[in-house]
Amino acid sequence: MPPPRRAALGLLPLLLLLLLPPAPEAANKPTPCQRCRGLVDKFNQGMVDTAKKNFGGGNTAWEEKTLSKYEFSEIRLLEILEGLCESSDFECNQMLEAQEEHLEAWWLQLKNEYPDLFEWFCVKTLKVCCLPGTYGPDCLECQGGSQRPCSGNGHCNGDGSRQGDGSCRCHAGYQGPLCAECMDGYFSSLRNETHSFCTACDESCKTCSGPTNRDCSECEVGWVLEEDACVECDSSCVGCTGEGPGNCKECIPGYSRELGQCADVDECSLAEKACVRKNENCYNTPGSYVCVCPDGFEEAEDACVPPAEAEVTEEESPTQPPAHEDL
Repeated sequence: MPPPRRAALGLLPLLLLLLLPPAPEAANKPTPCQRCRGLVDKFNQGMVDTAKKNFGGGNTAWEEKTLSKYEFSEIRLLEILEGLCESSDFECNQMLEAQEEHLEAWWLQLKNEYPDLFEWFCVKTLKVCCLPGTYGPDCLECQGGSQRPCSGNGHCNGDGSRQGDGSCRCHAGYQGPLCAECMDGYFSSLRNETHSFCTACDESCKTCSGPTNRDCSECEVGWVLEEDACVECDSSCVGCTGEGPGNCKECIPGYSRELGQCADVDECSLAEKACVRKNENCYNTPGSYVCVCPDGFEEAEDACVPPAEAEVTEEESPTQPPAHEDL
């Protein structure tokens, strides 16, 4: 008998399989509403594809008189049903088999009364979907109403499905429970009883009332209000009172005030060497510097090391051919 420990280890792969997250296919599995809508879309396409056909038996006048017009015939219905699912699409074929009688009843008896197959089949009969602008098990109206959910500026959570809570997820630039308010960085370019449009501010504005840098209510970080307009601070500034390096409140690291403005510090020319490894070269950059070994030198922890020089001996090694031997 094997020891108990080995028996326990034999269960480990099974336990790992049970604990693994679902495969991506399962996570992306279509909802019942999506499957129903897909079936209806294929049915409608089948109606388009068969719209100009007839029985094709040769005596069309006799066929229409005896068997009814092809447009409303069971033969046309069968042609549409046969093209709905690929043979390898198990879920589609399973749904079609379960709901074929409903589709046949709609085609033969209810099509004129309920011309929208999606509404009759997916919403009212199977009750797996809702009409646009409604959500949840009871197909309640989304926030802002079913005609223009979320003021037309967002997406209703669960819209068109039997899921979600109907709350608004606002598009960029909008906020509020009905997505009717503008976020910081946007201003209201149009607002009336039914519509609200928000447009982006100038890049210099944190908040604004219009599209230019003179419409800023508050300047963005890195900009400053000067003569009723937000102007950009120089890249060498930490805060400023206007444009250019001469209006910096403070200089960023790597810059210092010279002749009234922030200027780059040349670290390579300072009395205290910036690059301390032996043989190392220093190169100044805007606001900083870099230390680089000369060409042909190799980097070591505390020095740039020159390449080892080949030892030249007067006597050649007996195992080596003459340096200029003709081959």
